[in-house]
Amino acid sequence: MEYEIIIGLETHIQLNTTTKIFCSCKADSWGEAPNTNICPVCVGLPGVLPVLNRSAVEKAVLLAAAMQAEIRPLSYFDRKNYFYPDLPKGYQISQYDRSLAYGGHLEVPMPEGYVRRVRIHKLHIEEDAGKTKNENGRRLIDFNRCGVPLIEMVTAPDIRTADEAAQYLIRLRQLLRWLGISEADMEKGHLRCDANVSIRPLGADYLNPKTEIKNVNSIDAVRTAIEAEVKRQSREVESGGKVKPWTLSWDEDSGRLSKMRSKETEADYRYFREPDLLPIRLDEAWRQSILAELPELPLARRARFMGQYGLLEYDADLLTGERSLSDYFEQTVQAYQGDPKRVANWLLNDVMRMLNERGKTAGALNLTPQYLAEIIRLVDEGTVNTPTGKALLEKTESTEKSPREIVASEKLARVSDTAALRQMCEKILAENPEQVARYRSGKIGLIGWFMGQVMQATRGKADPKATRELLQELLDG
Repeated sequence: MEYEIIIGLETHIQLNTTTKIFCSCKADSWGEAPNTNICPVCVGLPGVLPVLNRSAVEKAVLLAAAMQAEIRPLSYFDRKNYFYPDLPKGYQISQYDRSLAYGGHLEVPMPEGYVRRVRIHKLHIEEDAGKTKNENGRRLIDFNRCGVPLIEMVTAPDIRTADEAAQYLIRLRQLLRWLGISEADMEKGHLRCDANVSIRPLGADYLNPKTEIKNVNSIDAVRTAIEAEVKRQSREVESGGKVKPWTLSWDEDSGRLSKMRSKETEADYRYFREPDLLPIRLDEAWRQSILAELPELPLARRARFMGQYGLLEYDADLLTGERSLSDYFEQTVQAYQGDPKRVANWLLNDVMRMLNERGKTAGALNLTPQYLAEIIRLVDEGTVNTPTGKALLEKTESTEKSPREIVASEKLARVSDTAALRQMCEKILAENPEQVARYRSGKIGLIGWFMGQVMQATRGKADPKATRELLQELLDG
């Protein structure tokens, strides 16, 4: 039987606030010793009162607006009751029936050429729990993450393949970094994903029981775990069994799923209003001040780059993969006042390589957009040749001088004086009579060797076209 796969994703997004959501402890304690970034509030000691972090609300509103969700002017916090060792209060402060936002969607362009629209069922803010670790038969608990601000976002069951789930996470990660609200690093737990998976006969319109996959810490792992669960459910149904609503744990090392527990229902959590926190009242003035910070979004900018600058979809996608790179490209185009495609070629082929080698973002370069535009113009004018222009990228990045200052101080300008080039070419030929004889006997490919000798003698500054013409004139004459 042929099956249709039904997938919904629950993502937990760690917001990059300075402090936790209800106390003044640092929000990001990655790499710190266990239980060193805690206080009475975030570990739930008796008698303490939480105070809401305003920045967490503002970052959540930005994401909701970017997802075109409905933002509620009035929302509440609730207590989600469950008993795990890493939840010291015995409940989590979250949002339930009156969350910050609902609805909206994310458009997910697929490499195959179609676009999957993934609807958002719910978007709310909450606090994180701690972390458990099994070591030598003991279960150790680290409360450092308790109280870290999270956005939980739940999709509708709109995703149909493991690849679509992976692309959704790629686009979500891009959006979070673009908005500047989360580092979205899955390895550090800034972005976590649980996948709800079910199957049904192709053409059916009902939903079967689903399983929830937890403990996946990379986009590739999400894809692999979903594929494994689809195969498991298919085998179960085809053998006459029924899929049970389990919560499953993914083991990255073995590539296997194992049952953690029966899947909880909302009734199990016994939600009720959080009595220690006031409602979030998002008046129009506050809302507008937040939305004033909403930038042009990556997919919209990608479409504009294709239309305004005539870029190929692949190039536009690369240039809008990260916001600082996208801004850098546009600023260079404005400074260059020439063909935007030429700027894109320099940026994608040479500047991107430098960024990767140095581990920098475009916004952190000493090679400003104005300097890059200047280098391209130096090549266009014939002041320097292309290899020298590419070398200028590194030289400009490593100094505080402008490209033109470097060209002048290091005498990098292209040698195009015909008399000087002729003298250099004659000298090279006179010093290599055997190679000249071989060329004249039919080894015309040696013209490249002679070109190399001239370039070496001029430190790459000779005009390639003029050099080749002079060499051919002297050799053929």
